Formats: sequence, structure tokens, C-alpha cells
Amino acid sequence: MGRAELRAGGEVPGRSRGAAVAGVFALVLVLLSSAPARAREAPAPRRFAGGGTIPTYDVTMTIRRDGVVDVRETITYDFGSEGGHGFARRVPYRRGERMFDIDDLRTSSSTGAPARVRTLTLPHDLQITVGDDRRIVRGPQAYVIEYEIGRLFAPLPDGRWEMRWDAIGTTWNVPIANAAVRLESPTMHWKTSCRAGHGDVTVPCQRDRDGPYAVDFLQSGLDPHEGMTVRVRLPGNAIAPRPPRYVRPYWDAGWAGTGLLALTVALLPWMLGRPGPAGRLADPVRPVGSKGLARRALTGRILLLAAVLAVLGDAAVDVDRYGLWAVSLGDLTMAGIALGIAGTAALCAQCAPCDGREE
Repeated sequence: MGRAELRAGGEVPGRSRGAAVAGVFALVLVLLSSAPARAREAPAPRRFAGGGTIPTYDVTMTIRRDGVVDVRETITYDFGSEGGHGFARRVPYRRGERMFDIDDLRTSSSTGAPARVRTLTLPHDLQITVGDDRRIVRGPQAYVIEYEIGRLFAPLPDGRWEMRWDAIGTTWNVPIANAAVRLESPTMHWKTSCRAGHGDVTVPCQRDRDGPYAVDFLQSGLDPHEGMTVRVRLPGNAIAPRPPRYVRPYWDAGWAGTGLLALTVALLPWMLGRPGPAGRLADPVRPVGSKGLARRALTGRILLLAAVLAVLGDAAVDVDRYGLWAVSLGDLTMAGIALGIAGTAALCAQCAPCDGREE
């Protein structure tokens, strides 16, 4: 911001007020860009939400010795006579504070339907859109989605490894007539189970074929937003996976940052001017005269700059390590917001005309 100039009589020019407004606007932009967005519905391909069914949904999950799971999803999507452009599949890369690695994504279609893939990273999921907005397909079409997931396994206190994963997901807004999940293990010494449904309302999946290295689970009549969650436990020496990766929660501020922000908000009326004996605003600590106002303007700008640096510094560490959606609001961000409020108050308070007295 440019240096504030004072007119005769101590009146602050209009551009000083503009500087204050610009400072507030800049701070709001920084906070909005650094704060994690709440989960929201992402745009889906046209005509996807209007209807359709999934007659069959087959998933094969192959566990490798390095702990990475190869996933192959074969989806038959019936677009009906109205047709559609494709569908969207969401695969979670974050659950709570755990992060997963999704790599080597490939799509295809055995029925000749457009299988162009586009991805969009959401706060918790990777949205995989398959299809072509310029082409409409009708009737049943078969698609294949293949990818790898890393860091699914977490250690148990007894030394074994455990994986819990919804093989279908609960973001489908169409019913699934028949679903099958096949688990393939690198060892015969393992335990597995499956439950179908959503949330706390689940039922055991039907166990179709049970072999030493592979197990098939079946489920029919899945309603929209119902999935199949599988659980696998392996001996400690069966795989050598990469350790789980954790990030800070979206809200990670403690008493220090929260208390500082609350104190700043409580003192905001005093910073701007408090009621005097005659009912008018009087601020005995506000400096008067051109020099005092200039110092107040400089202080406000310094505080705003420190606020921006604090927020960016707190967010930069998370973004650099885990990506944009891993940004966490910690104590440093809370301190930055408090500094921004104080700086804005200083700029706004110095905009009021004074009596022109010099210190």
C-alpha cells in the first residue's frame, strides 16, 4: 500500500480508506484460499444424476507383497433409452487423518463406449469421471477402471496388518443390482470379512467362494449410497507395506491460538473506540494529529502483512507435504487472523477525522 498523506485540518484522504478496505479484502482472500473447503457435491457429467442403474459391479482387489493393492472394477452401467454421457466414481484418498496413495489410473470399455477419464481432487475423494460430454450412449455399457492404492494397511498391536476398505463406495446415486468383491491374498494365513450397507445399518455379505488365496463376496439389491466394506488381516511377515500416512485434522488450533483470537475479538470495540461519558465514541489512547494517524496507518499495514505471512506460513507446510486439501487451521493461522483483525481495526480507526493537533 502507498504511504498515507494528510490534508489540512488532519483529514485523511479517500485513498487511506481504500487502503483499509483493500487490506480487509486481501486478508479475506487469503483465509478463503487457505482454509479447507467443506465437502460438497462436485459437478457430475450431464444426465448422470437423472437415472440409470448398475446391473453388475465386479471388483477384484489383489494384495501385493509390498502392501499395495491392485484394484480392477468392472462396471456395467445401464443408461436406458434416454442415454447419458458417462458416470463419476469417487475413490477416497483421505479418511479422517489418514491419507492413501492412488496411482496408475486406467479406464477402458469393452462395449466401445467412450472411456475418456478426467480426475478432480476433492477434499476427501478423487473423482474419476468416465465418458465424453460430446457423445451420448444408451442402454447397458461395460467399463473397466484400474488403479493402485497404497498405505491401506495399518499395524495392529499383535503385529498383524489390517485393511478396511469400501470396495464400491457410498457415493453412487443409482441402485446396484448385483455386486461382487474378490479379495486375493499373497498368503493363505489370513482372515477376511465383508459387510454391506451404509453407516451403522449393515448386513454380512454372502461368502460365495472361499479358497486359500482368494475369497469372493456377493451382495444383491444395493440401494443408492450403499457399499461393501471389506476387512482383511494378514500376518506381520506376509507383506512389507509402507507405513500409514497421517495429516493434521482440518481444525488443529489449541487453546493458545483460539484464546488469542477470542481476546482480539473481545478487544475490537476498544481498538475502534469505546463509548465516552456523553454517549459518543472516545478513544483516549488514539494518537491525534497527522503524525499519530500516520503511525497508526503504518502499524495497521504491518499487522496485516504479518497476518498474511502467518496464514500462508501455516498452510504452506501442509500443502507442500500433502497437497491443497490437507491444509489445517492451526495456532499460527489463528494468530494470523487475530493480527489481521487488529491491523484492520487500526486502519479503520485512523480513517476517522481528528482535530489536526500535532503531537
